[in-house]
Amino acid sequence: MVNDKYKPKPDDRSDNVEKLQNMIHDTIENMEEAEATMEFSDGEQKKQIAAKNERRRQSIEGMREEVKDEAEDHYK
Repeated sequence: MVNDKYKPKPDDRSDNVEKLQNMIHDTIENMEEAEATMEFSDGEQKKQIAAKNERRRQSIEGMREEVKDEAEDHYK
């Protein structure tokens, strides 16, 4: 008898595009908030915020590529 408690969930990617788009939106909002904070920050804090926002931009690019891939796979 197999215990269903330990059975993995089926792979459901039907809403991946939507989830990725929400993540992109949230990341852009975080970038905007960080840029607003930069106005009140000193030199070192500004550098850290700018570096973090650059990493966020790179993440957004990756997420957008993933959205394209998921959309292509979903609508085939």
